[in-house]
Amino acid sequence: MSRKYFGTDGIRGKANSSPMTPDIAMKVGMAVGLIFRKSGQGKRVVIGKDTRLSGYMLENALVAGFTATGMDVFLLGPIPTPAVAMLCRSLRADIGVMISASHNPYYDNGIKLFGPDGFKLSDELELEIEKLIQEDMSGMLASNGDIGRAKRVEGDIYRYIEFAKRTLPRNLSLSGLRIVVDCAHGAAYKVAPSALWELGAEVVTINNEPNGININEDCGSTHPIGLMKKVHEVRADLGIALDGDADRVLMVDENGNVIDGDQLMAVIAESWADTGRLTGGGIVATIMSNLGLERFLGGMGLTLARTKVGDRYVVEHMREHGFNVGGEQSGHIVLSDFSTTGDGLVSALQILAVMQEQQRPLSEICQKFEPVPQLLKNVRTTGGKPLEDKSVKSAIDDARDRLGKAGRLVIRPSGTEPLIRVMAEGDDRNLVETVVNDIVNVISGVRTAA
Repeated sequence: MSRKYFGTDGIRGKANSSPMTPDIAMKVGMAVGLIFRKSGQGKRVVIGKDTRLSGYMLENALVAGFTATGMDVFLLGPIPTPAVAMLCRSLRADIGVMISASHNPYYDNGIKLFGPDGFKLSDELELEIEKLIQEDMSGMLASNGDIGRAKRVEGDIYRYIEFAKRTLPRNLSLSGLRIVVDCAHGAAYKVAPSALWELGAEVVTINNEPNGININEDCGSTHPIGLMKKVHEVRADLGIALDGDADRVLMVDENGNVIDGDQLMAVIAESWADTGRLTGGGIVATIMSNLGLERFLGGMGLTLARTKVGDRYVVEHMREHGFNVGGEQSGHIVLSDFSTTGDGLVSALQILAVMQEQQRPLSEICQKFEPVPQLLKNVRTTGGKPLEDKSVKSAIDDARDRLGKAGRLVIRPSGTEPLIRVMAEGDDRNLVETVVNDIVNVISGVRTAA
């Protein structure tokens, strides 16, 4: 069965347009509730959301769907995605739901689903949910007296703050550090500044006034320019940039330089390997991670296992092969000793721990390797299958031949947007730019002709 609703990270789309409409959200709640009640599991659901305007609409629709199947719903309010995964286990819930489109603009939204173990649902369960959504479920709902209840839970963000703080060594303090944190007007606008302050840091917070439509707008991990300026302005030791649901992080050093997920994973991998904590003999990343990271790890006798783009594929590989560090260049870092999904705040805290233990600035500890020249360009599509066109295939084959063994080429459709992503990397910067531009031009020509 082909997927109609689920992509690489749950269900996502423009708010009030299919599939992000109240009726589909209600059907998702009904379908998930029916599946979990049928399996003989409990009847407890936790729902979190980021700060998007459409979150109110989708939250109420999901509540209607879940309660109609007899599930009891606990509403967490604005809270990071990793907190939902954590609280799903902590509160002994059977299902965790996060309403968010992560780093996307406010007019997008999404539904992410977690099982009782805090991990995202399997492909098989997602297909089962899709099948039920397209059926008439009216005859399968709870009886009048078995309809579920819903209540808003207060104070659970503080559970998450304490959890995040406990990921650091017991006696480690952030005292003496001035940190700028960019909350992206998103789900971590309360928890991130609070956690850093409670750990002893002097905290300067920016983009922490969500109004429903400013989430990720020229801020956060996808737009770190404002953070770079603020770090310079207040002479901070570093900056932390989260995205709308705080499952990813980028950092800015004291000189205003952006540090991506590849460099952050390198720091954590080296630190954990030195202390005997790293498992799996290396880390897991996606096909988009820089070749420089792979070479750096190889120099330490560690491996870089690559997966398809998407944190779910990273997590699956980590679980299957015993890795405890994985993630994406975008800053979506999974540390399975602590979390079941990407956690921007916890990942940043691990970097801060290395800083404090070594008493060295971020600029020194986070330059583990020289990135290989890499270029990514997106081509917007309007339908069809341009990657199956003969001229496109020929251009891709030619590019691979030209790059040879000294480079890599990755061509893939986006899992969340109507885009074809074209990425190349190699030691010859001019060659990398040439092959990417050649492929983009061919794909654009095919798209225009179509």
